[in-house]
Amino acid sequence: MSTIAPTVAVVGLGGLGSAAAWFAARSGATVLGFEQFELGHVRGASHDTSRIIRRSYHTPHYVELTAGAYAAWREVEAASKTEIVTTTGGVDLFPEGAAIDADTYRSSLSACGVEHDWIDGAEIRRRWPAFRVDDSVMGIHQADTGIVPAGVATATMTRLAVEAGATLFPNTPVLAIEPDGDGALVVTAAGVHRVDRVIVTADAWTSRLLRSVGVELSLEVTLEQVTYLRHPNLAAFAPGRFPVWIWMDDPSFYGFPEYGHPGTIKVSEDCGGPPVDPDDRSFDADPAAEERLVAFTEGLLGGPLEVEHSVRCLYTLTTDRDFVLDHVPGAEQIVVGLGAAHGFKFAAWFGRTLAELALTGSTAADLTPFSLARPGLDAPIDRSRWLV
Repeated sequence: MSTIAPTVAVVGLGGLGSAAAWFAARSGATVLGFEQFELGHVRGASHDTSRIIRRSYHTPHYVELTAGAYAAWREVEAASKTEIVTTTGGVDLFPEGAAIDADTYRSSLSACGVEHDWIDGAEIRRRWPAFRVDDSVMGIHQADTGIVPAGVATATMTRLAVEAGATLFPNTPVLAIEPDGDGALVVTAAGVHRVDRVIVTADAWTSRLLRSVGVELSLEVTLEQVTYLRHPNLAAFAPGRFPVWIWMDDPSFYGFPEYGHPGTIKVSEDCGGPPVDPDDRSFDADPAAEERLVAFTEGLLGGPLEVEHSVRCLYTLTTDRDFVLDHVPGAEQIVVGLGAAHGFKFAAWFGRTLAELALTGSTAADLTPFSLARPGLDAPIDRSRWLV
């Protein structure tokens, strides 16, 4: 692969793409970034106030990768002089008979030497009196858990990319990617660009783009909803007094302390939405989902709760819910990154890794589990496998 100022196209400028554009430009590449909508748009999965960042995961491999995620965000913070990660601590809550196996989390954290506490319901209530859990509920507390502001972080990395010399093309859909010798043609309605490398970070639109290079991905796009709630005892949910939390059962819910929208707490159901076409979806709130969320949250955190507003976003899921991070087979000049609806916490790490793959052909991280050729990636969608 050429090491002389290659030209790199980044297709999709959400969290992963904006990070890839910055890391590639910072490495000396000539970067062209293409976004089919306006920069910072709300049609995908990189908008709104907050995402969870955590060390707690179900395999040692993911736990190891989280160290890289935190390190990459520190690079973004240092370069931008902007605080990105807000540390709150976090607790994974396992009711008796939980659908998600706590042992996989505990053993994975222990295998990687990550400090954590295994606590019962009484201790959970003692530490955070707002929780209404009985003694049978167990929790994994991990102090490094926190919040990454999705919209702010994406805008920050977009700014860094431009400052590093990247040229960005908003409102410019990419219609096709065509391998061309050692490079590729990026075809848009406004013209064709020949580049040396392509990084595809198109999330819900990934399958459509990859068909132009002969790759079929089994992905499901769902329409999810997060809801901001007013609580009568809001002081109990101040950052520093209340953690990020995840209810590790089916259905799985998660929530935040007061953050992003003053006067509210944000709560959502993981993978609770219906399949959609990303180009034909609603932005209106789903009242039934709001009712279901309020009922669960009042049981866990008390109330009465009042809905302040809801926000819709897209999940783009593989059947095994593992990432995609690989070269396109037979077209090594094209690399693909997909976060499988839990990737934003890794967005800066994704960007650095994708830039390394595009510019050098390799990276230090073990990406075998995220291969486009891995067994089962093309299997029919199985929603039960998303409970991780």
